[in-house]
Amino acid sequence: MALKVGTENKRNVIIAGVLFCVLLYLVISQLFGGSSAPPARPVAAKPATTATPSVRTAATGSSGAAVATGPTARKIATTGLDPALHMEKLAEIESIEYAGSGRNIFSADSAPVEVEVAKAPARPEPTGPTVPPPYVPPAPPAIDLKYFGYSATKDGARQAFLLHGEDIFQAAAGEIVNHRYKVVAVDLHSVQVTDLSYNNTQTLPLSAN
Repeated sequence: MALKVGTENKRNVIIAGVLFCVLLYLVISQLFGGSSAPPARPVAAKPATTATPSVRTAATGSSGAAVATGPTARKIATTGLDPALHMEKLAEIESIEYAGSGRNIFSADSAPVEVEVAKAPARPEPTGPTVPPPYVPPAPPAIDLKYFGYSATKDGARQAFLLHGEDIFQAAAGEIVNHRYKVVAVDLHSVQVTDLSYNNTQTLPLSAN
């Protein structure tokens, strides 16, 4: 039994078949063909830059020898220089004779210099061990008292009148004057007084004034 299809149905079937073929092609291309975009080019990594040391190195020339770099040395002109040895000028200089009156330091036969002889040694020679002088204590000061009179009792005991500055003291033997002087003995013409600070006894004469 034959199936009759209309003209409109045939057109729909053809469109559906074409779409199916296109879809099938796209699926197969995605599965087996991969991406259609061109592959990316690899980017080479840049080498790390290092600081250039401030050291002058030698450059290499075309022949392979090292050529030094740096400041150029000053070149001296050789014009006017005579490296030859002139014997006549050397002989003329050697023929000059010393005409001075002193010693010729360039000749071994020259007279030696006269050195004056010292009249005495700079340091006297020691004659023996130095002995320090014996220690002498200083003399004690004079007693600052003036004996200008005395008084006597009925039993003959005397008391001396002593002047110290503007102060007058009356003291018998054994008494202390001005917290420093001790009267030892009182005589008609003198008085003996001991300075207690120096343990020194002095005789003071009787003064007329």
